[in-house]
Amino acid sequence: MPTNILIVDDEPAIADTLAYALRTEGFEPRCLGLGRDALNALRDGEFALVILDIGLPDINGFDVCRELRRISDIPVIFLTARSDEVDRIVGLELGADDYVPKPFSPREVVSRVRAILRRSRPVVHSASAVRSMFSVDRDGARIAYFGVWLPLTRYELGMLAILLEKPGRVFSRARLMEMVWNDAAETLDRTVDAHVKTLRAKLRAVRPDMDPIETHRGLGYSIRIEAP
Repeated sequence: MPTNILIVDDEPAIADTLAYALRTEGFEPRCLGLGRDALNALRDGEFALVILDIGLPDINGFDVCRELRRISDIPVIFLTARSDEVDRIVGLELGADDYVPKPFSPREVVSRVRAILRRSRPVVHSASAVRSMFSVDRDGARIAYFGVWLPLTRYELGMLAILLEKPGRVFSRARLMEMVWNDAAETLDRTVDAHVKTLRAKLRAVRPDMDPIETHRGLGYSIRIEAP
């Protein structure tokens, strides 16, 4: 079954070149030139990854990614003519998986696509291992760790539940704040870090030899898919 890749770029030469490179490697690419069309396609279709240009004519790629992250955790690779470090950081904080400045080698982009899909693939196989450690009681709004119900605050519970939905998936601080603290008047990056610290302490109280929450410097947090 082919792996569907969505290319969102309003420059036909770039989109066609990428599509050709992906197709020769066994992928099934689809090209769109507008951000709104891309969001509609992502809501309706099945794609494994999005290659997303920042400089789109209707809405910029950052806004597309921000909207996409409300409905999906599909991997995103940004394409951009800009190379400013601030843009790179903004893109990663929005939940992008990689960032490729123009001009680029189509073969390099295909290689990055493969690498990201390889990283995301083991998540499915790790689900049983994670379930053996954690038990989520949604009706009771509680989570057990190795059979022990954790004394979690509202925000610790929300954050851990989100991380457990996608073991191995890196959630940026911005994404966690948006999903967990969406009704808070004011939130900061260090709010997430502080709650991760207290959450880790409660997990260590049950199993001092393990640390299931992995820190990805400059990116965010994930639940480990392998023992540390």
